[in-house]
Amino acid sequence: MSDALTKLLASRDWLMADGATGTNLFNMGLSSGEPPELWNVDQPDNIRKLYRGAVEAGSDIFLTNTFGGNASRLKLHNAQGRVRELNRIGVELGREIADKAGRPVIVAGSVGPTGEIFEPMGTMTHSDAVSIFHEQIEGMKEGGVDVIWVETISAPEEYKAAAEACRLAGVAWCGTMSFDTAGRTMMGVTSSAMAEMVEKLPNPPVAFGANCGVGASDLMRTVLGFASTGTERPLIAKGNAGIPKYHDGHIHYDGTPELMAEYAVLARDAGVRIIGGCCGTMPEHLRAMRDALESRPRGPRPTLETISEKLGGFSSTSDGTGDTSGEPKRERRGRRG
Repeated sequence: MSDALTKLLASRDWLMADGATGTNLFNMGLSSGEPPELWNVDQPDNIRKLYRGAVEAGSDIFLTNTFGGNASRLKLHNAQGRVRELNRIGVELGREIADKAGRPVIVAGSVGPTGEIFEPMGTMTHSDAVSIFHEQIEGMKEGGVDVIWVETISAPEEYKAAAEACRLAGVAWCGTMSFDTAGRTMMGVTSSAMAEMVEKLPNPPVAFGANCGVGASDLMRTVLGFASTGTERPLIAKGNAGIPKYHDGHIHYDGTPELMAEYAVLARDAGVRIIGGCCGTMPEHLRAMRDALESRPRGPRPTLETISEKLGGFSSTSDGTGDTSGEPKRERRGRRG
């Protein structure tokens, strides 16, 4: 493939992605329950600031403010008729920042879940989901997106529908799932099952991996699960900056820039090619990550013991596959990071 991300991956051992979208926008005044995508039109300078913050902190890839920009999600705000507009403008603002960066920067069109449950448990069909995602992606194409970035997916059916939509649109894509339920996605997918699913797709992603979830330790355990399958496809890690805690009525993530720097180096040493942050990850975290990736020598692939020592304990004793044989013994007492 000749897409921009594949070209950049061919020239570098690792690439740094961006951090949080929601956390940064809430800090700029976004209200709880307000769809961030409307800010692409109503508060474009804030969206430029979001993108610029990632680029100036050293990100090679940043995600657009389009995570919930599908008709199913926007319908909750009577904005389902604005899908193409909101996605196009979200990407155009990103294109504006990336093209002024003075170095190659990838504009990745964020595509989040529909928020619906698939048949037979729910009402969403494969064809409906493909149509919903395809509409969103076509808007991003109009804005000049480099790659589609499907993220925070729990159901394999939804991942496959997004893949099909990317095929119909003729665009390169990446895709991550969120492993937030004792090492599995909310719909029960394990790291090995995801790796197997990815390779069976008619149009597999440029890169795949995990984002969000519980914390950096758990995400790294999932990444080791991907690596253990022997996949040669580039891996993505976008972990949260620590664990969310409530302070004065809002959520605060307790991960420090130092912790995220450790996480970034461990991810690189585990063989991850695209390393970024998710919830709670601010520009100061990204700067620390970039500095560590550039200054610290590559080490051996980390063990579970090393991960728990550097990033804190795992939130569950199992990695989702039922295998606890490699767990550090003290983690079985339920210690949390």
